Amino acid sequence: MEKVSLSTIQRSVWDGRIPLQIVLAPSESRSYNKTDPYLISFPRISYLPSLLPRLRAFYSSSLINPNSQHHEGWFEFEGVPLKWHYPVGLLFDLYAGVDPATKRANMGDDSRNSQSSLSWTLTVHFSDWPSEDLVRLDPDGMVMNDAFINSVKEADFLRNGTAKGIMSLSKEDSSGLWQAVENVDLPSFQRISHVLLPPLSQPFRNVPIRIFLPLPPDEDSSSLKVVQSPLPPSVATNLQASQAISPRSSPSTQVQTVGGILNKLLPNLFPSRRTPVLAKPVLHGAVLPMSAPIEEVVRSSAYGDGWAYLVVRMMG
Repeated sequence: MEKVSLSTIQRSVWDGRIPLQIVLAPSESRSYNKTDPYLISFPRISYLPSLLPRLRAFYSSSLINPNSQHHEGWFEFEGVPLKWHYPVGLLFDLYAGVDPATKRANMGDDSRNSQSSLSWTLTVHFSDWPSEDLVRLDPDGMVMNDAFINSVKEADFLRNGTAKGIMSLSKEDSSGLWQAVENVDLPSFQRISHVLLPPLSQPFRNVPIRIFLPLPPDEDSSSLKVVQSPLPPSVATNLQASQAISPRSSPSTQVQTVGGILNKLLPNLFPSRRTPVLAKPVLHGAVLPMSAPIEEVVRSSAYGDGWAYLVVRMMG
């Protein structure tokens, strides 16, 4: 079978979209639950706050509070405020996805949600900001921009052992990186991010991966459990034996795979390195092969901030 290039996979990731059906919170609507939903096919790599200006305009005539501003908007799914600094693809994989997190996922209690089997239904609010769960946004979008760039810096530091790459970007390129993600402009993104990524001949120092775990039914679903650890793309094997032969000889190395790191970090959920037994790793709505090298996963399938966000979904 012909191997698909990393650039082809990246293009597919950036082309990925999720059909959204966004409804105004009934408590904020003049017509309660009869307000028309807003339908859109939204890029997986994008962020929900990008929708707020158009949603505020769409619902302007229906709002009980006509003085509310677009940056006061926030989203919820089944009563859970959604973290606006996570890409929508990650949020979907966490809360809905192919295997619903709950029996009610992708289903509504209201007849107007008949399209919910085809779209992910979210509720938008423009008041009663959940301060305990979400940091407030600002009218100019700088809070969102800063959160994104900070995440890029973290990924850059892990990949290279320093954040000099992102810190050396011009102000134009730094803001252009975020604009490229907002506009889903892959060529512009690649032009700028090329400076941050080591060449293929130079392995990452550590691979920026975060693993999101399922929550027990009795826990607060607004909080998320995340596992993160320094993950070099390869690990030494038979180190003591090679040093016994010659202190200067290079120890043999083994490429770190998705199954390998899950077995190491979450052995109770992933007792096997090769086969999903109790759970499966999901990225961009697809189950990752356990044999996939983690550096290749990040080079081809990271979100715009440079991170691969793996969602663990229980099987059965």
